[in-house]
Amino acid sequence: MKITIFNSSPRAEHSNTHRIVKAFLKGCQKAGAETENIFLARKKIKNCLGCFDCWTIKPGQCIIKDDMRVLTDKVMASDIVVLATPLYVDNVSGIMKNFLDRLIPIVMPHFEKDPYGETRHKRRFNKYPKFVAISNCGFPEQSHFQTLKLIFRRMARNLHTELIGEIYRGQGELLKSDHPAVKLRLKQYFALVEEAGYQIVTKGYISQDLQEKLEKPLIPASFYNRGANKSWDDLIEKKEHFPIRSPGHPDDD
Repeated sequence: MKITIFNSSPRAEHSNTHRIVKAFLKGCQKAGAETENIFLARKKIKNCLGCFDCWTIKPGQCIIKDDMRVLTDKVMASDIVVLATPLYVDNVSGIMKNFLDRLIPIVMPHFEKDPYGETRHKRRFNKYPKFVAISNCGFPEQSHFQTLKLIFRRMARNLHTELIGEIYRGQGELLKSDHPAVKLRLKQYFALVEEAGYQIVTKGYISQDLQEKLEKPLIPASFYNRGANKSWDDLIEKKEHFPIRSPGHPDDD
């Protein structure tokens, strides 16, 4: 089984998103899957021109010459594609949006009705990879992923495939915490994410019991908000950069 992760955080390997991905990958590899982790921030991905040449002039091939040609091939060569993104304004990051927009050549321009009677584009290929979604955000509640959940489900429907796993993590800034009590909780959380990766490979889904455990808050929201506000006040008072270069924190790109 081939699993390819497309991580769209601008911070790439230094991101909170990658911290979740690493644990997920560990579980996939433990189950025997072949994996590849791609940082989209390191790739050249121009925005879609909306020219539709990929449907008319060169069917199935975008006219833009950048890294998307190789990335699209990697998508279609995968059994499972993991779309990993930080939550930006209730949505995917801009990097991920460009990536998803540029996948339009993998379907046909012609219309058909899906099994529920709703119109979508016809498939270009007989087989499409299944999808897993991974995201984190700075807000404490899991409710902030409502829009993102719908986007990923709609995208899977439009691309003739399934969304077989979702891992959403509120309180994302805790993922790099060095506080002893939080580190213990993170160890437990990352073990759950690893198990999710293992289940995706061995079962093809994440069990309901595990899904519920993955959704539990790392710490109470009131504590998180109080700590977050104090951190911002300290940065504003000192006129310092966001601490992604300090010891124990990811480096800025």
